[in-house]
Amino acid sequence: MANATERSCTMLISSDKPSSSSEIKEALEGNDPEAKVLAMKKAVMMLLNGEQLPQLFITIVRYVLPSEDHTVQKLLLLYLEAIEKTDSSGKLLPEMILICQNLRNNLQHPNEYIRGVTLRFLCRIREEEILEPLIPSILTNLEHRHSYVRRNAVLAVNAIYKLPKGELLLQDAPETIEKVLRSEQDLSTKRNAFTMLATHAQDRAVKFLFEHLEMVSTWGDILQMAVLDLIRKVCRSSPAEKGKYIKIILSLLQSSSAAVVYECAVALVSLSQAPSAIRAAANCFCQLLVSQSDNNVKLIVLDRLTELKNKHREVMQDVLMDILRALASPNMDIRKKTLDMAMDLITARNIDEVVMVLKKEIVKTQNKDFERGGEYRQMLVQAIHGCAVKFPDVAANVVHLLMDFLGDAATASSLDVVFFVREIMETNAKLRSSILERLRDTFYSIRSSRVCSTALWVLGEYSSGQEEIVAAVEVIKGALGPTPFLSIEGEEAVAEAVASSAGAAAAVAAVKRPAVLADG
Repeated sequence: MANATERSCTMLISSDKPSSSSEIKEALEGNDPEAKVLAMKKAVMMLLNGEQLPQLFITIVRYVLPSEDHTVQKLLLLYLEAIEKTDSSGKLLPEMILICQNLRNNLQHPNEYIRGVTLRFLCRIREEEILEPLIPSILTNLEHRHSYVRRNAVLAVNAIYKLPKGELLLQDAPETIEKVLRSEQDLSTKRNAFTMLATHAQDRAVKFLFEHLEMVSTWGDILQMAVLDLIRKVCRSSPAEKGKYIKIILSLLQSSSAAVVYECAVALVSLSQAPSAIRAAANCFCQLLVSQSDNNVKLIVLDRLTELKNKHREVMQDVLMDILRALASPNMDIRKKTLDMAMDLITARNIDEVVMVLKKEIVKTQNKDFERGGEYRQMLVQAIHGCAVKFPDVAANVVHLLMDFLGDAATASSLDVVFFVREIMETNAKLRSSILERLRDTFYSIRSSRVCSTALWVLGEYSSGQEEIVAAVEVIKGALGPTPFLSIEGEEAVAEAVASSAGAAAAVAAVKRPAVLADG
């Protein structure tokens, strides 16, 4: 039964509330519209859950078909979509003739909503016997005064033409839809018509596109998206014609719609490997990365840029500074992806600019109002560390700035800084004296014991001259404070506290010790 339901219906609704067919029948026979709406909803849900309600069909024909309530009519179409329309041999049930007459009346109804929802319903019908007598009414609605009706009429024609016998039911459908496309002013209807031609009569869609090539940039965004879909299909089937279509894509890159710009960039990457096309696509992605406020969009664009980086590294190195503008986002995932990408794209040409940007970002994190400043600062320190490992010459520009954060409240961040300092001391002998001097100046601000131990090791290991050794000892003595570190009174108080705690522990142990009775 589940398979039959899946074949005949495009809906799936779960319902745990049991209903009886007698209750539904009683509500449908009444005159209360709200009760009818509730009863129809229950009937549809029971059908979708695998129940068979053959006894309700005649009741619905008698009491629901004549209803003028729009909600009831819409639920009636859902009911007709869910019920079985054929017998076990695949032949149309005789009672469906009543439904055909009702559908024809709906397609000629004075209310455009009834016509529109009925046309939308016909898009999901697969029985040619039901559709065949309705074809003239469907075609008539292509010229209806209301765009809602025309839009759904085009969808209905498209759906019927897709059926196995669709070309027999609608022999002149491509010609008819092309006429609609040329005369239509509504954007959605025009898009639907163009999409149908692109699917079933590609040559007609291509002809229309090149006849209106100068107007493509002024079309609406949804029609431009349909044009891009057509270009992908044509270039997939005829790769030799890519050149003239890439020009159309490049013209659409100036569209005001972010969705169109994104799709244009994706299409460029898929159709061309030329550096100029890749650079244009990368610039579009960078523009979207900065202009869009939605974090999900930014993450998607970053994924696309990562794909470009893997295949076109040299081109992406030229737009690295534009990518780094994404660091302005407060989202940590976006910042992390941006920094990871930047670390893969740094070269001797752009390393100075990248480090300058990272230094500015670190300075921003000193603001108390900066959101998640400690975590972001740690990411920046790690990025600068990676830059210094690849290009040791930049260490002199950043190491002194980073040493200001040795006393950072975030231990992870200050640890990264002191490890970076330790590595620079080992690898860059020219900077040792200036780093030691800076470390002595900032030693007093260190709060973490792990950072302090590493800093002490650096002072002891690399203080070579007499002046440096004396200065290091003075700094350590100053950090320890005046001697004695603990006064005599303090020592006595500590001894008493230790003795009292030991006595209390012994008493507790004595209480907990098992007692020995007289009998052993």
